[in-house]
Parts: sequence; structure tokens; C-alpha cells
Amino acid sequence: MLALAAAKLGLKTHVYAEDPDSPAFDVASARTIASYEDEVTLAEFARAVELITYEFENVPSRAVSILSEACLVRPGPKALAICQDRLVEKEFLTAAGIKTTPYARVDDAGALARAVAQIGRPSILKTRRFGYDGKGQLLLREGADLAVTFRTLGGTPAILEAIVPFSREISVIAARGPGGMFVAYDVCENIHENHILKSTRAPALLPSEITAEAVRLTWVIADALDYCGVIAVEMFVVGEISGGDASKIELCVNEIAPRVHNSGHWTLDGAVTSQFEQHIRAIAGWPLAATSRLGAQSGGHVEMENLIGEDVLAWAKILSEPGVSLHLYGKAEARPGRKMGHITRIVPGPDQ
Repeated sequence: MLALAAAKLGLKTHVYAEDPDSPAFDVASARTIASYEDEVTLAEFARAVELITYEFENVPSRAVSILSEACLVRPGPKALAICQDRLVEKEFLTAAGIKTTPYARVDDAGALARAVAQIGRPSILKTRRFGYDGKGQLLLREGADLAVTFRTLGGTPAILEAIVPFSREISVIAARGPGGMFVAYDVCENIHENHILKSTRAPALLPSEITAEAVRLTWVIADALDYCGVIAVEMFVVGEISGGDASKIELCVNEIAPRVHNSGHWTLDGAVTSQFEQHIRAIAGWPLAATSRLGAQSGGHVEMENLIGEDVLAWAKILSEPGVSLHLYGKAEARPGRKMGHITRIVPGPDQ
């Protein structure tokens, strides 16, 4: 989707990936298939292009350092290093004065016991690196054997997080240019199933003061990272929303994604400018575009639903539904838990 957005702007893309079946190769001008640890090929790739970006954060920081020696990389290595380690990310947020989930460092089974004494149970044990969509984490219940639990995650450095009694999960998709210009899309609300994002609604149904605060926190984070590109910040909404009293609601930042994000896919069909074009504009140093949501003036909203695993087999039925946009990612095999595509709907408001 980034390659398609770049092509719309007259730019050519050269995709570096480890997977020889990467769907991005179908829409790129050039390809390199190699390991992220292949330093010789990384250096050759950096010399062949003018600007480098990444679309997921599990790229080894060493690889990005090698690339940045020969080419401009945006977002920069600092943002990647912070966001790919859950402990470092939490410490960064805490230092910036931003509320996060209570957490404790866990380097071994003994540290896990001390962390449990501090955080309590139930809580969630997560690997510090290489975890997403529920991978690399375990729910720690009363009576669980701590030594066994630590070994289950491979005995790697981890972090224990408290379970936050949130009422909703939201995310802010925003962009920051190299000169500091900042724009944000409507705050959206996310629904997860089995730790995987199932659907997103934009805008989130929240008091205006809370949505403004969510955007402000994202701006603070992007500035502190000296960020360039699209960024996503996931947050928990803590407190009862139904009463409408914003003073009884607080936001807790859960995670930062230094990239375009699944919860921003609604922008492909539901906003004046997609998050993908916005990212290309930002990293290229071009003016950032409008983030207006389509249908907003008449009170409408946008819904995005992920097609996970065999959900994608209903593609023909989906195409027959009026007003629905279908996006298939070109992945060859539909496996349980695998995101195969998504659909978006612009839902009319009462004035339409």
C-alpha cells in the first residue's frame, strides 16, 4: 500500500524483504530478497535508493544503522530503537510525563517474582521485543508457576504489565514532517478479537476534550522522538464515558507504532488523504495533506473490518454489498489469525 501511494505521486519503490513471496513485490519497481542481517546486501541496497522507510518495527536496529550510514532513513533509528523494545518504550513515555500501564522489568524468574509482588495478578507478561497481535505474551493468573511461565516465553528479557480496567481502546494516526509540521486524523476506536484488531470506527465516540488530549499526547510523543512519517499511538480510555464527564476519564498510552498502522486503514477510503500517501509525503519532506474524514459534515462515520484467516473466502459476497470497499493483500495462504485483507464502509449520517 505504501508502494501504491508512492506510485500515485510519481515515485518508484525498491522493496527489501526476506520473504520471496512478499506481496509488495507485485507493485514495486525493484526488489531485493535478503536477510536483514546481510550487511553487504543492506549496504548495496542503501546505495541504490535515495530514501528508506520501513513498514514494521521488527527490523533489527543494526540493519537500520547500516542503512542510515549510506542513505536517509525516515523515521530515524532513534524512534525504531525505542518502539521495538517494550521496556525502553515505557521508560521513554514515563520520562515524557505520559501515563502508561504500570510495569516492571523482568530479566529472569527471580525478577518475575519481584515484579508480581509489585504489580499483582492477574497481569500480563510480555517479551520486550518481537511481539504483536498477541504473540509473545501470557496472562499471568493466580497460582501460576512463575518459573514455568518465564520459560514458556523462551526465558528472554520481558516486562510485566498490570491489567488496566479500560472502557475502550483508541488510537491516533498522525504524521509529522521533518520540519515539525504535525497533522492527525480523527481519533478512532478499536475492537480486538483474540488479541488481533478486528474492527475500527472513526471517529471514536468520546467527549471532545478527550479526543483533543489524545491528539496532544501523540504530538508530544512525535516531537520527543523528532519523528518523521506516520505514527500510531494506541491508548486505553479509563473511566466511564456514558456520563459525559471528561474530568472522570483519563488516557493511558499502551503502545507506539513507528509506521502506518492497521487501525488507520480506514483512511484509504474514508479520508481525503490516506495514511499511506501521508507517510510518503512526510518522509519525502513534502507538504502534509488534509486529514478530513469523508462524510463528517453530515454526521457519518467510517468503519474498517479486518478479514482474518478464512474471512477472506467471502470476498465475492463482500463485493456484492453496496457501498463496501474491499482490499485484498495478495497473500497466498489464509491461515488462522492472519490478516488477509480488510473492508471499509462510509456509514451515512442522519442528514444523508
